[in-house]
Order: sequence, then structure tokens, then C-alpha cells
Amino acid sequence: MSETNTAHAMNETAGRILTITRLFNAPPALVFDAFADPRRMLQWMGPRDYPATYVEADLRVGGKWRACLDSAASGEKLWHGGVYQEIVPGKRLAFTFAWDQADGRAGMETLVNITFESQDDRTLMTFRQSIFDTPENCTGHEKGWNGAFDRLEELLSQE
Repeated sequence: MSETNTAHAMNETAGRILTITRLFNAPPALVFDAFADPRRMLQWMGPRDYPATYVEADLRVGGKWRACLDSAASGEKLWHGGVYQEIVPGKRLAFTFAWDQADGRAGMETLVNITFESQDDRTLMTFRQSIFDTPENCTGHEKGWNGAFDRLEELLSQE
């Protein structure tokens, strides 16, 4: 992580709520756009060993999003998706999140809430995902999201 990255993560509620904060060197509108535009999402979603190879999003309340992460080593495909719950451009985004099960149906659903706060020319992003079924599942998502946010930080630094 870079020196400007003030990322940290913490688990709450017996480790089943994930909160990650990051300070990005980009204005809130640009960071929000990276979450809203499927072409941009494709450039940073997923950790380095499971980069996104497919992203679609119908960015409206009630609209669906869907993505696939591919293992660079094994070729394993991890499909997931959800429904947008709240959209306030440049400020807030909320959506459901569920991994596909082996039979193609959606698995356990969590809720993701993200806020984007302006801090001078930078953005303080607060990412919250809840409630996981186990602390171990929460910890796994913490690793995955932080890997994706590392990639987002790199993408934003190139713009």
C-alpha cells in the first residue's frame, strides 16, 4: 500500500460486520464513478489473483448488477451479484451482494453501504458489508475487498 493509503479494517458484532475505510487521492465523483461504471469496475474489481472478467450494472434503485471473478491460477469462476438499494451520485451507494451457489442460485445475501466524503481533493471511502454468517466469511471478504481496493487506488493514481 502507498504512504497515502490510510486503509484499515475492523470487524464488529462478533466479527460479522466488515468496515473498511480508505483515503483515495481522487475527488468523490471520480471514486463513485469507479463503482458505478461497469467498464471502470472491470479495471479494479477483485483481488489480483481473482480479477473481474465480467461486470454488468443497471445503476438505478432496484436495478441489478452482476460480476464474475476468475482465478488467474485455476480458472475458477466466482459469479456474484445483487440489487441496488440506494444511489446518491458522488456521496453514497448501497446494494445487496450474494455469491452464486453451485446450482446457480444466489447464496446468502449481505448488504453493502459505501459513503464517499470529500477531504480536500481526496475521498474518504467508508465501506460496510453486513451481516455475514460467520466471522471467517467476513475475514475472507476483508482480504478480497482490500485486494480490490489496492487495485482501485492504483487505477485512480493513473488518472
